Amino acid sequence: MQEHLSEDQATAIPILPLTRIRWQDWRNTDPAAGWAAANGFTAEAGSICPVPGADGALSSILFGWDDSDPWCWAHLPAKLPKGVFRIDAALDADTAGWAALGWSLACYQFNRYQPGKNREWPVLVWPAAARKDEVRATVEAYRLVRDLVNTPSSDMGPEELAAAARDLADRTGGQFRAIVGDALLSEGYPAVHAVGRASVRAPRLIDLTWGDPAAPRVTLVGKGVCFDSGGLDIKGSAGMKLMKKDMGGAAHALGLASLIVAMRLPVRLRVLIPAVENSVSGNAFRPLDVLPTRKGLTVEVGNTDAEGRLILADALAEADRDKPGLIVDMATLTGAARTALGPDLPAMFTPDDDLAGEIEAASRDVHDPLWRLPLWKNYRRMLDSKVADINNASDSPFAGAVTAALFLQEFVSPGTPWVHFDLFAWNPAARPGRPEGGEAMVIRALYRMIARRHPS
Repeated sequence: MQEHLSEDQATAIPILPLTRIRWQDWRNTDPAAGWAAANGFTAEAGSICPVPGADGALSSILFGWDDSDPWCWAHLPAKLPKGVFRIDAALDADTAGWAALGWSLACYQFNRYQPGKNREWPVLVWPAAARKDEVRATVEAYRLVRDLVNTPSSDMGPEELAAAARDLADRTGGQFRAIVGDALLSEGYPAVHAVGRASVRAPRLIDLTWGDPAAPRVTLVGKGVCFDSGGLDIKGSAGMKLMKKDMGGAAHALGLASLIVAMRLPVRLRVLIPAVENSVSGNAFRPLDVLPTRKGLTVEVGNTDAEGRLILADALAEADRDKPGLIVDMATLTGAARTALGPDLPAMFTPDDDLAGEIEAASRDVHDPLWRLPLWKNYRRMLDSKVADINNASDSPFAGAVTAALFLQEFVSPGTPWVHFDLFAWNPAARPGRPEGGEAMVIRALYRMIARRHPS
């Protein structure tokens, strides 16, 4: 993402942020208030009023600011003309960071297939108190997630997803490994192989590590289903249409990793991504097949469209083997989570109340929403199988997000700190700073929580 921020204040046009309360005071003291009032400016959040100078040229911008809504700053780039602007107010570090972040994220464009439609955006002078390195790293993390999710599956298969992880490792001094195709069987990832074997694009387990091997261990696991047809339990056309985004968990794992690495947190970071395409062919896995897993548990396939939890099972078992101080898995896992919470609220599951509290506190602090749902043990019976250790899908229409999380929990040891996020990774409609399409969720909250545990 091009940086739409500048150090040069020489010709910058000032932007004066005004809350509704401050507007009432300001309008009684400033000569420009008459002009603003005549043009209908009331300091409504996100609104602007250009103010001309004596020569008729643009002198300043009045901006309706809601200090309870940090995304308010993202209204500005689309409403301003080309040029350089600065904020005419003393902002604290958090607000200054939000102004820079909101401005930058509002300027995001996915134009890989329409390079001629690249819009020229206005530029903001860095607010003085902004933590520039963190803002830049966050913008880059969002860009990475959005670009990966927005790319169609024709150009974002398991191999391309692995290339994105390799690029991150190469740029940051990390180590990269991929276990590909039939090597998954010999190295103990049978569920990943079973789900991905029907595609001509070989499945793989992506393994990225970074940082001091002696540092506290943090492991991120991301669901990398690069396209999900549903397998033999094939989806209808409406359900299949957005399945290019079913690798959104993998994109989030890489985005959060890029942020952790850019800020040089003192951790030993590991990223595990099982990358597959769930396709239909003569060797596709079938309903009621019994699959082995890396942990040794056997899984009866109740539904081939519940494939994400199968590949995550192998990856979580490997993550758990290291006994890290934290495992975070992220996945576009269930429609049930979206039915319960809608597209904006990722569902969080963890058996660890203290960990949940840390993440929730960070979520509130950085305005990165999420909602904890219960790992209700009584629903584990819905996953019982008569022929295997567990079924991958319940026949019940109830509690789909909960039973999916309970399935994943079987592959993590009780003493390992673990949290699972069931997220949408997509904006169904555009809002300032959040264009329609692929979206990063929870990574700012998770970064803040991890940074608090392991300050640099």
